[in-house]
Amino acid sequence: MADYYGQPQHTQHQFFHGGQQPRSHQMVKAATAVTAGGSLLLLSGLTLAATVIALTIATPVLVIFSPVIVPAVITLFLLFSGFLASGGFGVAAVSVLSWIYRYVTGKRPPGADQLEQARHKLATKAGEMKDKAQEFGQQHITGTHQT
Repeated sequence: MADYYGQPQHTQHQFFHGGQQPRSHQMVKAATAVTAGGSLLLLSGLTLAATVIALTIATPVLVIFSPVIVPAVITLFLLFSGFLASGGFGVAAVSVLSWIYRYVTGKRPPGADQLEQARHKLATKAGEMKDKAQEFGQQHITGTHQT
């Protein structure tokens, strides 16, 4: 078992000629890279040309209709943003109300333990502050300072 994991494993075509890959394998890799790179470069050029042509055609239309289009787009953006925000706030409110209902009915929703710990810490600190305030009040009334 130790020999199995201790020895490096080589596949059949991983190393040839002192760690070098055969020249035919390198040529296939290069041909594949050139083909893929050339295809992507051609697609990039075609996309750029189509964008320039579409922009050239659309610019006069946009300039003519811009007094109508710009306010319409702004209005639609605000309208959809408002509906999206309203829906998000509604979902959040329903989630919070559902969590509160489960907490009040004793079903222990996620996060209830953290809430109980925080409530306990706040109550403890409030009690400490009350004791300190009473102590300070007693010192102030008697006029003595205890250190």
